[in-house]
Amino acid sequence: MAKANTVIILDFETTGLSPNVGDRAIEIGAVCIEDGEVISHFQELMNPGQYIDSFIEGYTGITNKMLADAPSCEEVMHQFADFISGYNLVAHNASFDKRFLDAELERISRTYSGKFACSMLVARRLYQDAPDHKLGTLVKHVNIPEEGVFHRALYDSQMTTKLWIAMLGNINQHYDIDNIPFNLLQKLAKTPKKHVHNFLQNW
Repeated sequence: MAKANTVIILDFETTGLSPNVGDRAIEIGAVCIEDGEVISHFQELMNPGQYIDSFIEGYTGITNKMLADAPSCEEVMHQFADFISGYNLVAHNASFDKRFLDAELERISRTYSGKFACSMLVARRLYQDAPDHKLGTLVKHVNIPEEGVFHRALYDSQMTTKLWIAMLGNINQHYDIDNIPFNLLQKLAKTPKKHVHNFLQNW
């Protein structure tokens, strides 16, 4: 059974909110962990073939000038499809990143076999007392040291990795579940908040 501590945690920066209206990826960052240990990273800017507006430049710090010499989305996504092959996937607000991953891979006729889990939905169950469940808030809530700037893909995926590992540790410590399976986290993300304790206690 696939383990929750052997996954790839990924994050996209994009030109907007939805590939359905023509938005594209402009950066991908990812961290690969096996048995809870970081073994590799992936980070690339990518040229979407379209101008990015000043809001996105300000939000991400990624400028049109930076993207001008970047490889195409197609080139980067072929490399990334190879990188994630065989792994389950995690992202913070996974529905967003999954939409862009699916859209960009569809453009190059590539697919992936891994399943997705959402660290934000899991955090909503485990840290119900957090002020909100944005990545930056949760990093502070769990006392993870901050060493960079949010809204760049590799840094966000690194922080999500630390949060993910902290949540696995939380489950192990409080419920004595070793070798936590990936599907436990998927099911936990869909469990009503008031039933979380019983769900984990009865696993």
